[in-house]
Amino acid sequence: MSLKRKNIESSLIGMNLDDFISIVTDFDEQKYRAEQLFNWIYKRNIQSFAEMENLPKQLKVNIADNYLFNPLKILKVTGAKSAKTRKYLLECQDGEKIEAVLMKEQKRITICLSSQIGCALGCEFCATGTMGIIRNLTVGEIVAQYLLLLKESEKPITNVVFMGMGEPFLNYDNVIKSADLLNNPDGINLGARHITISTAGIVPQIHKFAEEKQRYKLAISLNGSTQEQRLKTMPIAKKYPIDKLIESVKYYNNETRNLVTFEYVLLSDINDSELDVKRLTDLISDLPCKLNVIPYNEIGGKFVRPSDDKIKEFLGNLLNVPFTVTTRWSKGADINAGCGQLVVT
Repeated sequence: MSLKRKNIESSLIGMNLDDFISIVTDFDEQKYRAEQLFNWIYKRNIQSFAEMENLPKQLKVNIADNYLFNPLKILKVTGAKSAKTRKYLLECQDGEKIEAVLMKEQKRITICLSSQIGCALGCEFCATGTMGIIRNLTVGEIVAQYLLLLKESEKPITNVVFMGMGEPFLNYDNVIKSADLLNNPDGINLGARHITISTAGIVPQIHKFAEEKQRYKLAISLNGSTQEQRLKTMPIAKKYPIDKLIESVKYYNNETRNLVTFEYVLLSDINDSELDVKRLTDLISDLPCKLNVIPYNEIGGKFVRPSDDKIKEFLGNLLNVPFTVTTRWSKGADINAGCGQLVVT
């Protein structure tokens, strides 16, 4: 019998059915026990081994002796229980910390998941970038965010966005495995079109996402109408210039026939002019896409949010463009839970 040492990699949350089959057969149990284990964790969302009522006692003891149950715990909740946005500080088994956000808007309940501890990209308008990169999150640490906040939510979670701490496409394999567990019809069963993965523009992974015909929605942080603008705020633009990024989006469209959402953080006197609207329109008009304009959430750095009049003017200039335009008025900015505000110190 080959047993695993208890660590963040041996968390039951994050494992798939094949992993569970391997575990139960190691303990000389029938394979159907793996399906029961999968059901308890992902469909019933139980929080302890003791709650697995139809598993033999000795099997539960053996699993508990060799595997973690949940790799995360909630340390702090910011925001009233009745608030539309609540931020959760979560602690990993190794003592590192991450943040996740639960947002309510009418019938839509969205969770914003983190994929890394910190971030290597150093986007100057994003608080997470000030941390640098510490490590990738495991599949278990990603899925556990969902399961923990599902217990906290008064209603079922309807949407998941990988837009928390970190660059999801720099933890590509674990993010896709996590999305697959969230989507699994025998478990959590969240629809693929209700799962959005966001990237700052990691071109090779956009190609990979396209080649694999992933069904999850793709969002790309554009945040500029020219290469020079992107370079001012997003160092990753030096490695993956805007023309290469747009080429990768065209490839994605051709391979999948799915549209892309371009995220555009609106920064005062950086990318909020009438000329930016014209250049942006020229840049993306021939792509099946949606533009999501996000008025900047300030983090105390050198960038500021445009005035309300300037935001209104910018949006007005987008009225007749040939693509859908939405505006994300980030929720939770008052508790530093808005887009770009997540950070652990």
